[in-house]
Amino acid sequence: MTVSAAPRRKIRMHIRPIAAVCLAVVLFWIIVAVFAPLLVHYPVGDMVSYDYFGPMSGEYWLGTDYIGRDIYSRLIVGARYTIGIAFVGLILAALIGITLGLLAAAFGGLFDMVLSRAIDTFVGIPNLLLALVIVAGGGSSIPILIFAITIIFFPGCFRFTRSMAVNVNALDFISAARARGEGHFYVMIHEILPNIVGPIMADLGLRFVHIILLLSGLSFLGLGVQPPFADWGALVRENMIGISYGSPAVVVPSLALASLALAINLLIDNLPQRIRDQLE
Repeated sequence: MTVSAAPRRKIRMHIRPIAAVCLAVVLFWIIVAVFAPLLVHYPVGDMVSYDYFGPMSGEYWLGTDYIGRDIYSRLIVGARYTIGIAFVGLILAALIGITLGLLAAAFGGLFDMVLSRAIDTFVGIPNLLLALVIVAGGGSSIPILIFAITIIFFPGCFRFTRSMAVNVNALDFISAARARGEGHFYVMIHEILPNIVGPIMADLGLRFVHIILLLSGLSFLGLGVQPPFADWGALVRENMIGISYGSPAVVVPSLALASLALAINLLIDNLPQRIRDQLE
């Protein structure tokens, strides 16, 4: 008598078209940021044309800016500053916030209360105001910008992680782990964190967009990346007068910012529906 093998489960992946397009846009800008030095045509600070706010041409793909610099080269290098600073700041904020959130949930009690109240003091300060204070006090440099982003966004990472971790910490399998003698750090790393990593990643994606917009706002006020280098917000600010000319120098950086922010938001919105497991 033979026993037939159990039918194998097939996993069917459904990727929404809008999610695929948004993912392609995000990957495109990441690749541009990584390989920026290989893609530029001219040094970003060089005046390569006497025609300010020049149109798009075969020589200057995206035209020239208000003093005749190549906008294509400045946009490509600006992607590295915009995405790079935002990414490093997000990673530091996430490391601090997630670690403290897990500690607060795992230890609880007085430690959780004191830590939560201390971090809540940062939440009451508007992000832009706190960034202006930090940059005004420390100077406008890339390390200070990263430090400001970290200080501003780690409380949000902490609060989100703690809220998720507290819910998981109350479940039966956590009690079982503690009953068999597992310590706080084991419970944090092996029991709580794997069960909240999905929502945390989605939350970090949204925070990345907020960081980019904050960084662009600082640059628009003249407190971001300093000349001759520029991020996308600085490109918009320094070429604002070109709006009356319909110059690509101000339109293209604005579209770049909008495309990246919109793509990340839509990608996260469609992320839960991107992959569905179905049994046949």
